[in-house]
Amino acid sequence: MQRRDLLLSTFGPCLATLPSWASEPSSELAKVWRRERGVLLIRHALTEAGIGDPPGFVLGQCKTQRNLSDEGRQASRSIGQWMRVNQFAPDAVLSSQWCRCQDTARLAFMQFQDWPALNSTFEGRGDATAQIKALKDRLQTMPPQRTEVWVTHQVNMTALTGAYPAMGEGFLVDQRGRLLARGEMRA
Repeated sequence: MQRRDLLLSTFGPCLATLPSWASEPSSELAKVWRRERGVLLIRHALTEAGIGDPPGFVLGQCKTQRNLSDEGRQASRSIGQWMRVNQFAPDAVLSSQWCRCQDTARLAFMQFQDWPALNSTFEGRGDATAQIKALKDRLQTMPPQRTEVWVTHQVNMTALTGAYPAMGEGFLVDQRGRLLARGEMRA
């Protein structure tokens, strides 16, 4: 049975809802991740309008934060579908403690662990230097065959790689945090 036929028989009903790039298991991002392994950073999916968080932001209280939009929730589900179609099952899914990241991870992967090093450092929140060091330390000590997904924010992805991600975009990074491949992870 050809790969396409196997995918259609396994995921048939789901494929009709996937964006066109997601149904192609040989996308560049998928090819590189399959070959290189490592960490796929994902910026949280599309949010309600705004930048940063509203006044009165409280970690752990979603009603005080800028959250995923309806389109962002659907895009998060598409990330999970993309992972299944491409037959990726990460060894770990880690998330920022911001609700928009947790919701992206939950809708895409069903489970995740909070990791404060992935929290936003926008507008002086957190400790950018210490958090980037923690990300780099984990990257450098990861076993070569391990795969992880880290759901985080633009500021962290840019600080690590020097590149600017769209909401829902994935960055595959090597053990030094260098960008190996990137791809749209949303519909």
